[in-house]
Amino acid sequence: MTAPATADGPLPALRRHVAEAVRRIVSTSAAPDGDWEQLLQRSVTLSPPRDPAHGDLATNASLVLAKRVGMDPRAFAGRLADALPGAAGITSAEPAGPGFVNLRIAPSAWIPALRAAVAAGADYGRSAMGEAKPVNVEFVSANPTGPLHVGHGRGAVLGDAMAALLAFAGFDVTREYYVNDAGGQIDQLARSIHHRYRMAAGVEESMPGEGLYPGEYLAPVAEGELAADGGEAVAAAEDAWLERFRKAGIREMMKLIDRDLERLGIRFDVFVSERDLRDAGRVDEAVTVLEQRDLVYTGVPPRPKGAAGEAWVPRPQLLFRASRFGDDADRPLRRANGEWTYFAGDLAYHFDKYRRGFRQQINVWGADHGGYAKRVRAGLAALSGEAAGLDVKFCQLVRVTRAGQPVRMSKRDGNIVTLESVLREVGPDVFRFLMLMRRPDAPLDFDLSEAVRQSKDNPVYYVQYAHARICSVFRRVAEHGELQGLEVDTEAEPTILTDPREVALMREVALWPEQVEAAARAREPHRIAFQLSELAARYHALWTAGARGEPSLRTLLPDDRPRTAARLLLAGAVRAVLRAGLSILGVTPAEEMR
Repeated sequence: MTAPATADGPLPALRRHVAEAVRRIVSTSAAPDGDWEQLLQRSVTLSPPRDPAHGDLATNASLVLAKRVGMDPRAFAGRLADALPGAAGITSAEPAGPGFVNLRIAPSAWIPALRAAVAAGADYGRSAMGEAKPVNVEFVSANPTGPLHVGHGRGAVLGDAMAALLAFAGFDVTREYYVNDAGGQIDQLARSIHHRYRMAAGVEESMPGEGLYPGEYLAPVAEGELAADGGEAVAAAEDAWLERFRKAGIREMMKLIDRDLERLGIRFDVFVSERDLRDAGRVDEAVTVLEQRDLVYTGVPPRPKGAAGEAWVPRPQLLFRASRFGDDADRPLRRANGEWTYFAGDLAYHFDKYRRGFRQQINVWGADHGGYAKRVRAGLAALSGEAAGLDVKFCQLVRVTRAGQPVRMSKRDGNIVTLESVLREVGPDVFRFLMLMRRPDAPLDFDLSEAVRQSKDNPVYYVQYAHARICSVFRRVAEHGELQGLEVDTEAEPTILTDPREVALMREVALWPEQVEAAARAREPHRIAFQLSELAARYHALWTAGARGEPSLRTLLPDDRPRTAARLLLAGAVRAVLRAGLSILGVTPAEEMR
């Protein structure tokens, strides 16, 4: 069982106690020599059960280890349950299901975490788990052919929050944007600008119906080029203006993209140009490495899915032996016209990241790239000698609605719902949080009317309101004559916090460092959003009980300073978790709600 790098809360002591109990059981069995000790360290978990009624924590130790040491999982779980109570705050342990052991923990065991959380503030739960290992997170990487749409925004938020989560857990994270500035789509961008250029010069009346980018966002680019050259490209041959219009298009589209990302609070450490890699010979170098390893040959690739009849002509091509590394088929590296394939460029790019020191690479892609990940993983494994790994996170589509009705698209924006238009309406905090409230591989309905509603049904509002409510409590203490000068650190007696709702909040605070590390290991920042929503709901429930029907649960009790101090300690610890979690998600922890 890997212990967390932080000593916050009871988890380290609980892990050690469970591990020692497991070792005692194994030592009395006929356990063969093997890797059970490594499994104990790597795979045995201690985490909250799905149903809180089953206890505070559960361990899978017997499920992981029993068969390895020649025992029945249920028998192992029974012995472990008998061995655990009486130390590390464990009051009872019960075997459950096929081999879990559910644990109940004394409320006093959670108390040290309250003080640790208040002391650490927004850094509570920060970990050294990642051991400063370098991780490259590449996300957005939209083609520079137009403004970002809402789907790009979902990937942007996921990638940025994942990078922040990994950094919070101790990894050395680099945020990277891959500029796809080579290939046919950039030529079409240049031709689209040229048509707008001719329209601005009065030579063309409208854009062609197919093949070019229709958005009016290209008009200012064309007008700028027309003003610069006085119309000399109106009748010129394509090779006279194509490169200039390519560069102008890429430059201005990247400005649009940068503007939208800046509004979301996203900044990249590195931008890598596809064209620069190709011009520097990086594709040739990558293919040479594959050739040296006998992983390239000339052959006929399999018929692409969806190609039928005359749509596909079998031709010999240069192929990479991707099937040796888990792909479904060998993949073309060079087209029949002699140009490198898009896939060859991607191999060179990921190999370049590996040569820059990134053995752990994470990409955030749209769902339409689902079939592509396997071949890129295969290529990276081949080029790195299987020293580097690629984890691809896919973002499903976002459907934007207003009061349940689809949002109408703008001609200016090229018939897409742009990220800029949505951010202008709901703001970056709302957008970021709601984009992370569902798993990225699930489709998302984003209703603009619901997103700005101030109610408990709006999760971002409810979480921010919990933080603001706690801030208000501390302001009131400073203003309250009978409570002025209250010293929470010295006057608090947390042992008197015995109401189940208080204990549940204490447990959530204590388990926060574990939740952060679990989310980082899974590379799933949406877990943080879920956790914050749960914590906020628990805090609001306790507050409402004290305000409406159970005055003894109120935070501020002028006649009971120790209890008031204890509840302020609890509130401060909850606030620390909210601040830490919101910082990971890139959402502002509101001090007050307006």
